[in-house]
Amino acid sequence: MAGDPYGWPVLLALVLAAAISFVSSNIFIDDARDQLILREKYMRFGSQIVMQEQEKKANRRLMALKKMEISEALKTQQFPPSMHFFQAKHLMEDSQVFHIIRKMPKGAALHLHEFGMASMEWLVKNVTYRPNCYFCITPEGILQFKFARPAPPNPSAGECSNWVLLEEHRKNSKNVTEFDNSLLKAFTMVTKDPEKIYPSEEAVWKKSQNILLSISGLVRHAPVFKDYIFQGLKEFHEDNVFFLEIRTMLWPVYELNGETHDQLWVVKAYEEVIQEFSRTHRGFMGLRLIFSEDRNKSIAIIAHSVQKAMKLRELFPHLVAGFDLVGREDTGHNLYYYKEALTIPVMHGVKLPFFFHAGETDWYGTSIDRNLVDAMVLKTTRIGHGFALTKHPILRAYSKEKDIPIEVCPISNQVMKLVSDLRNHPAASLMGSGHPMVVSSDKPAIFGAKGLSYDFYEVFMGIGGKKADLRILKLLVMNSIKYSSLVQTDKDFYMKVWKDRWNKFIEKLARRPR
Repeated sequence: MAGDPYGWPVLLALVLAAAISFVSSNIFIDDARDQLILREKYMRFGSQIVMQEQEKKANRRLMALKKMEISEALKTQQFPPSMHFFQAKHLMEDSQVFHIIRKMPKGAALHLHEFGMASMEWLVKNVTYRPNCYFCITPEGILQFKFARPAPPNPSAGECSNWVLLEEHRKNSKNVTEFDNSLLKAFTMVTKDPEKIYPSEEAVWKKSQNILLSISGLVRHAPVFKDYIFQGLKEFHEDNVFFLEIRTMLWPVYELNGETHDQLWVVKAYEEVIQEFSRTHRGFMGLRLIFSEDRNKSIAIIAHSVQKAMKLRELFPHLVAGFDLVGREDTGHNLYYYKEALTIPVMHGVKLPFFFHAGETDWYGTSIDRNLVDAMVLKTTRIGHGFALTKHPILRAYSKEKDIPIEVCPISNQVMKLVSDLRNHPAASLMGSGHPMVVSSDKPAIFGAKGLSYDFYEVFMGIGGKKADLRILKLLVMNSIKYSSLVQTDKDFYMKVWKDRWNKFIEKLARRPR
């Protein structure tokens, strides 16, 4: 080619063409890359929120702290969302981001169970010190409690040990503090070595049920019941949560003389506590009940409970929100099993909103996994947990289209052994596509937590990813109002009240020194 007079120009042209092609390829790659990143960015949960100037300033403060904490975690290899909550809790409580989230007006907690609301420390230090409180121990080592006067007759052989007056036991105890700590240990799942103590889902569920068995005799005593609900509202109010929706089975409540009260009395008791709490706690917006039944019961019992829910909602439309089935999904009946019972409201032309637990499982392709299908077919208002939703693309798309939110309870999902590292929680994928959701805390007292801040922290720092900012926090709170069971006029009023609180919070955060 060197001897060809046209050789060098041809070679130069080829080189230039190759260079232009290479540059064009790079430009194409960069453009394609930028376009994909941008498209993904605008799909993300919270991306449509437009921040005002003060919010932008507050966000810079918040994100600087978040970046600093993540950088520190990379050095220490201790990042709370990647650790078990029992081992990470103290790290969270030292976090500046956590303290900001605690001060943030969080709106509503929409997925709670009544006997997991108030802290177990209060139950030990307050309730077990009340007079006429007796305890016994079952052959399985489970504590049972009862308030009575005179002393209750001793249980039959094999059921429980003889009843012992707690007041007398403490008087004779060599170490009262140690005894109280043993009660606290019995009332929570907290342990230094959760992986060893709870090697399986079976183990964690068994412990959870044992806790409910233990505290049942305490919290179902009429005076304690009202105080317990009041204390639960107080703890959430102190955590800047102003409205709650509680799953309740409306267990019978008893008096000192053994007299028991029915479900109607229990609902009225809730009503009284709400009124009393509203008088003494400024800004409290209320509480509503989701009447629930255990998913291990017969179809006949569930049918009766559905009819009871319809009646209670008719009597207390401002207080009773709807119906749900609770209990472990993997071992209980699926929703389809109860289809005859769950279609009773439609057959009678009655509106009974459903708030179904569905998809709280690691299993895929089972009849339990299909609870997600049946929950949507039965027109559930929200989906409790929805942990398995990402495995079902059609259901995922359908629930987004129909604006059916999932109630994400990250700490519960971790403690109950569905996921170990919360960065891998399925909600991360749902947030990536902007799926509707709210955050709640399920049974915080059993996990050694209070209120809603711990779960918000896990979502903000772990599930939402490194770049999740103030916008996801704002949208999660707004969603808690939007997807509540309140009527629209109440939602509008609540949103207005919350926005005033939010603006004050933002103003303080924006002024926060670096």
